[in-house]
Amino acid sequence: MISEYLPVLLHILVAIGFAAGALIISVVLGKAGRTTKIKDSAYECGMLPQGEAQPRFSVKFYLVAMLFILFDLEIVFMYPWAVVYRESIVESKTILWSMLSFVSILMVGYVYALKKGALDWKK
Repeated sequence: MISEYLPVLLHILVAIGFAAGALIISVVLGKAGRTTKIKDSAYECGMLPQGEAQPRFSVKFYLVAMLFILFDLEIVFMYPWAVVYRESIVESKTILWSMLSFVSILMVGYVYALKKGALDWKK
């Protein structure tokens, strides 16, 4: 029974040995530099760093991004639906009406987002 787990245990030991060996070799062979205030400061093309590290984005950016993802994914789901049910749409109108109801619900959500001003950048 232990012979079945031997390759897995050997693989784990080799992985741990490799990681430990790489760390030990980097400490032994690596150059330990002295830290100074100038070395620890941020370098930005010779200019003094100013401002925050990450600029703040407006909430509008995230709102528009989420709306785009929402409506874009719905289109991604509609294309395979149309390919799979191409022949069935002509024969049975139930499949067509179900997708039209889905699209109408999406349209209501889109109109609601427009009315609320979610896509107006000037507000």
